[in-house]
Amino acid sequence: MRDKRYWVVFGACLTQFTVIGLLFTYGLFFNPLQDEFGWSRTFLSSAASLSFFMMGVLAILAGRMNDMFGPRIVMGVCGVAYGIGYILLSQISAQWQVLAIFGVFIALGLGAHDVVTLSTIARWFEKRRGIMSGVVKTGTAIGQITMPPLAAFLLTAFGWRQALIVLGAGAIILLIIASFSMCKPPEPEGSDTDRQGRGISFSEARTSRVFWSLCAIQFMFFPSMMTVPTHLAVHGTDLGMTTAKAATLLSVLGTTSIAGRLTVGLLADRIGSKRAFLMCFTVLLGSLIAFVNVASHGPLFIVVAFYGFSHGGLFTVVSPLVAEYYGMRSHGSLFGTILFFGTIGGAIGPILAGWIFDVYGTYQYAFMLLAGMAAIGLALVLSLPGKAQAAVVFD
Repeated sequence: MRDKRYWVVFGACLTQFTVIGLLFTYGLFFNPLQDEFGWSRTFLSSAASLSFFMMGVLAILAGRMNDMFGPRIVMGVCGVAYGIGYILLSQISAQWQVLAIFGVFIALGLGAHDVVTLSTIARWFEKRRGIMSGVVKTGTAIGQITMPPLAAFLLTAFGWRQALIVLGAGAIILLIIASFSMCKPPEPEGSDTDRQGRGISFSEARTSRVFWSLCAIQFMFFPSMMTVPTHLAVHGTDLGMTTAKAATLLSVLGTTSIAGRLTVGLLADRIGSKRAFLMCFTVLLGSLIAFVNVASHGPLFIVVAFYGFSHGGLFTVVSPLVAEYYGMRSHGSLFGTILFFGTIGGAIGPILAGWIFDVYGTYQYAFMLLAGMAAIGLALVLSLPGKAQAAVVFD
């Protein structure tokens, strides 16, 4: 049983590594696509935003399917679709094809990757949900650090079409391996209840204030999660950094996010998910305010380090918090719905920040808007019941 649990962790990490690592390579293909087709960066960014939005829609479905059928089937199907999407991208010749691929194939992989892996981990590790969620999410950060250099090598060596075929085929292989490594935990003998022994249905949970507060909180912080990484490097060049130096900002973000995922996961188990959530929001708000005021290169790296810590932690803490409040009976459905509200903001944020820069010539107003949303999110987190009161939502 213990060995099987850690195979599940391996499969979940590999899923995070592959799906998000590959997604982070997309920006490398902007220039080749612009050179060949003359498409604008606004269009290319909008395709990614479409996949973020559809990720939220499909996360609801993936969460429900995971509750019913388990991760092996759901992640297997969605993982293969994700890899096929990148192979199909190698054959594009029109804009509608890009939108269709991102809105369906790539969105399927994105929609399943978080809700399936983190909900499955929450079922297997009742007493260590936080830290094990953090371990799984380190796969995301490692993918963000390692996959773009691999894609850059393939792009230089073989061209963009062949590079996408190799990356897509590799994703199919890795995600099939990952899906076969994951499964639902066995039910206790002689019991008709779920493995955690408690929990309420999706229809019951959606009538509670806490559930809708969690949806609103996700909407408030997710725009920062998508906008800052998208615009960080170009913000650095606007402040006078070389392209290489600006790129290291993303490396700092990825490295410190690993620390955030592990630290916040451990704290969620020890002090409760709400307190860990509050810590993440406080650091996020402080870093966004600092982004408004910091223009010097050295201090900017420090601000990015703090932001990266909160970035990693916020991606880790929500799944354990949902389990803490509502149990595991409908965890996938609830977590998927909460993610959907986040991806609405996540889809809009990068485009809105680009528009603000085009109009005002600075990202300051975008950072101010993100900071305002983070402040509202922090207030909503403060209104949540604490760990000792969490059982009240079952009454």
